[in-house]
Amino acid sequence: MTNSSSTRIRVLVVDDHTMVRRGLATFLKVFDDLDLAGEAASGQAAIELCAQIQPDVVLMDMVMPDMDGATATRLIRKQSSQVQVLALTSFKEEILVQSALQAGAIGYLLKDVTADELAQAIRAAHAGRSTLSPEAAQALVHATSQPQAPGIDLSEREREVLALMVDGLNNTQIAAKLTVSPSTVKSHVSSILTKLGVASRTEAATLALRNRLVS
Repeated sequence: MTNSSSTRIRVLVVDDHTMVRRGLATFLKVFDDLDLAGEAASGQAAIELCAQIQPDVVLMDMVMPDMDGATATRLIRKQSSQVQVLALTSFKEEILVQSALQAGAIGYLLKDVTADELAQAIRAAHAGRSTLSPEAAQALVHATSQPQAPGIDLSEREREVLALMVDGLNNTQIAAKLTVSPSTVKSHVSSILTKLGVASRTEAATLALRNRLVS
């Protein structure tokens, strides 16, 4: 279970479930070349921790409350391009696979992966090589033949923020309405503009109304 390389790979574990984080922390101890650099229970916490500790690889859950894994991945890669993000999730939906890879994740694995397979994927990510689960690869193949409607990859929270943007609320007002920080709202708005392919809040609101993205 050791790697011939003397390089130790520092791994940040991101998951909103404590038991999953504990399990992954225990898994990392089995391999001599893998170190637990830290743990985060949310996307926002992962972004802040990454800036502090600069891990080599991030194991990122894709579905978390408040900020999804794709948004967190995009922001981590933007602030620390040398950090590789490996999506590790229970979900194999096409849109999640696409959004993770478009956000900059180097690989996509399901949580039923074996310990050895996960260790190899972490090493590959550290070396700049991609690893996709068979299900993720199949989802990508299928997705390439399907036209994508605007806004289909918005998370539930992003749709809430978009609806409030359509109502004319600013970031501070949206933050108060959703009981989150203005910086979190700012991250959501940035992600919404990117996913919709628009440059302004006005364009986003117009597109949302035209395509009935909000009720």
